[in-house]
Parts: sequence; structure tokens; C-alpha cells
Amino acid sequence: MLELSSEDALRLNVLAAQADAVRIDEGKMIVYALIGDREMKVELNPTGRHEAYLKAVRELLSSVALDSPGGYPIYLQRWTRMGQIDHGRLKQLLRLGEPEAVIAVAGAPSLDDELARLVWWAAHGTDVARRMLEREAVVHGTMGPILARFLIEFLPFEENPLEMVDSVRLVLQPGLVDEAERQRLWSAGKRRAAYRVGFLVTCPETLPMDALANPKLKVARPALASLIAADNPFARLFVKLLDAPGQAWLTTVAETFGGLTRQEVAIALMNAVGDHCREARLGDGKEKKVERLLAEIPDRIATAEGPLAELRDALPGLRDEITAMLVLGQVSEYLLDPILGHTDAVGSVLRKRLTPLTDPLLAEIAKLR
Repeated sequence: MLELSSEDALRLNVLAAQADAVRIDEGKMIVYALIGDREMKVELNPTGRHEAYLKAVRELLSSVALDSPGGYPIYLQRWTRMGQIDHGRLKQLLRLGEPEAVIAVAGAPSLDDELARLVWWAAHGTDVARRMLEREAVVHGTMGPILARFLIEFLPFEENPLEMVDSVRLVLQPGLVDEAERQRLWSAGKRRAAYRVGFLVTCPETLPMDALANPKLKVARPALASLIAADNPFARLFVKLLDAPGQAWLTTVAETFGGLTRQEVAIALMNAVGDHCREARLGDGKEKKVERLLAEIPDRIATAEGPLAELRDALPGLRDEITAMLVLGQVSEYLLDPILGHTDAVGSVLRKRLTPLTDPLLAEIAKLR
């Protein structure tokens, strides 16, 4: 086995014993350590092949940080992937110089703001930033705005549509961006449907657009007041959709249907619609035929009991609107299966292939607008 030079071994032992986090520049053969607010480095003097020498470096770091001379232990790799590593061990993992260990810490359920600072020093990247912004402690800490700014600056270069959706979804969490930045992202969504889907996922009730309440709200709100007070979920959602924020949401969904160019974004949009209207979900949300939904829901309303029957009886003149709300409640990615299972189309061809699904859904949305 290749051994470290005596000089490197001594300096790395000292560095590793004091480090809060370690990263290795394999190209330049330099080991960096963060000690408090100071950055220290050891320029390596390889005694053999670089790959083998770096393996020996990591074994030394592991021996100091974890008392495990064999490198990043297999059992820890498994535990960290499953989120089962205890919080006290997380900081030790950042002293290994192992990229996988850094990723594991970034996704740890118990990640806090200080650990996020160390992770970000050890490894920049969109995946790392997104993982950390999933944690409330990071969002509300000093690192939250820093990570959000990084994701926004990288967005124009992002190629993966789902990662676009995730980045926008995460940076729109309260307190991360100011109103001007929020408006810029919204405006960019005119050309990128993935951005709008990010808005629909994170802030469906506070979209940055002007909208007027549906005039039918003047009838529905007083008629449903007692049902809403009694916590009727169907009545609550119905009023929400007719009110101004709900009208903005319906308009955005309709416009985003018309801007779909990628299958992944279509899937995310369908799930966002169903999630927002989940109070109107009658089944498991796994229906694959929109025609079956449109045929069955009027019968479900007619024979309903309980809260749905209360809504039906309170608004006998708005049966079509109630039907439309229930249709939206059943929407999910499963409705795309009969289409996407037979095509890999993108762009305008994808939109055309989706029309047997999107046209009926747009017709239901129109009943509520």
C-alpha cells in the first residue's frame, strides 16, 4: 500500500485534528481545511500515482475524524443515504474530504445553519444547494438567501426541467428572495413553463399577478359560510377557487398548459394541480382516463352524502362549477400515462399530443373562471 510522505502525514494529522471541514482539490493535489473562519491548506507531495496517494490521504483523514482507517465506512455510506446518521456525527463526515459524505450531510434531516455553512464551503453546486434548502433550519438561517441567490444565478444555465422546477420552488420559500426578484422569476416564466410550475407548487395562493374574484363568489360565499365554519373541505376549496387568488391560480394553470414543452414539466404541473385541489379528491388520484372522470363525477355529485352533498344542496345552480372543481381534484400524473407512455415528444409536438387531455381540463377550468 502506498504510504504518505512523512511531511504530508505530519501536516495532515495536524490539519485534520483542528478542521471543521476538509475539501480536496485533486487536480492541484491540495488539501484545504476550514478552521473557524480561517482557511488552511496542505500542498501534497505525492510519492506515487496520484489516485493511490489520494486514497491514502483520505484514509488518514478518516482515521483522525472517525477512528476508521479504511476510509469512508460502508455502513456510514448506507446510513447517511437513509438519513439515519446522528447529528453529532455529521460534522465529522465533513472532515473526510469525501464528496459523497458532503452530499449526505447536505441532505441530512437534522441539518442546521452552521452545518450548512460548512457544507457550502466544502462543496458548491446546485444539487447541494437544493438539498439544503429542503431544510427549514437552513431556509430561516443565514445560509438560506445565499443558497437561493446561487440557484437563481444558475437558473439560465439549468438544462434539466425538473431541477428548474425544484430550484424555483425552493427559492420562493418565504424570506429567501425580495419582491423584485420574485417578479423577475415570474416574468421569465412566460418563456419557461418550469418556472411557473415552481410558483404553482410553492405559493399557489400568492401568485404575483392581478386577478378579480369570480362574480359567482357573491352568491357562493354567503351560501357556504355555515359550511365553511363547520370545516366542510369542499365548500372551503370552492370559495377559494372563486376568490381572486384562486382565479389567478386558475389563469396560471391554463396558461402553463399552453406553454408545455417538456414531459417532466407536464408531470410536475399535473401533480401541482391535484395537490392544490386535494380537498376535492374523491379517490386515490390514480385515474388514467380523463373521459372516465368527466363521465363519473356528475353521478358522484348526484348520489353524494356528507360534505359533498351539503355543498351540492347549498348551491343547486352551480353544479357545473362544482363538477369542475372535483375534476381538478382528481388530476395527477397518472392522467398522462396513456399519452406519455407512447411518445417521447417535446416542444409543440408534445403540446399537440397532450390536447386530448389538456383541452377537457381547460374546459373545466373555464367553468370556474
